[in-house]
Amino acid sequence: MAKKKTAKKSSSKKTTPKKSSSKVSGGTVKATICINHEIWPMERDVLFRPDRMKYVRKLIKPEGCVFCNAAKNGVSFDSLCVYKTKHSMVVLNKFPYNSGHVLVLPRRHCGDLLKLSDGEYTDLQQTIRVTMAAINSIYEPGGINLGLNHGAVAGAGIPEHLHYHMIPRWSGDLNFFPLIAETKVLVESLEQTYEKFLEYFKKI
Repeated sequence: MAKKKTAKKSSSKKTTPKKSSSKVSGGTVKATICINHEIWPMERDVLFRPDRMKYVRKLIKPEGCVFCNAAKNGVSFDSLCVYKTKHSMVVLNKFPYNSGHVLVLPRRHCGDLLKLSDGEYTDLQQTIRVTMAAINSIYEPGGINLGLNHGAVAGAGIPEHLHYHMIPRWSGDLNFFPLIAETKVLVESLEQTYEKFLEYFKKI
């Protein structure tokens, strides 16, 4: 009578990669590392952000222009508006790419840079300079991305209302996670970001 084969129990001990070597031309030794298949794939932490799904799928459709609503409501966390001038305002990005990501935009509903008056354009550019100084003072970044997507074809999410993106950047702050998973891990909440900017702008 044939004996039944029993499955070998997997060892609970951690396995370490084994090194092997082979000689190649010239007498040099080529080393290779063999990773045990039993320890791959490795366990990974998972960050769940279901609130971003509605935004990614464009299911959140606010009534009217969100920037115009912010202009009407004034400086408050509800509107995410943190600073205003005669013609411009600074608003936190609700879904920031990095901590300190803000938008600088004209208060008037306008989607064409060439249709701004001289006074509006000058005030907007001055507000950009002031905001850059605020970001440098608050976050001390290695650099800042400053960009305007002019028109829907150029990538503007709200093409009807001009808005400059200002994003603090640090060396090594971008990796595979935001590129592949379209998710960014931030070190502070929107409330904390708002309070930092509000405290700065109150001084000027």
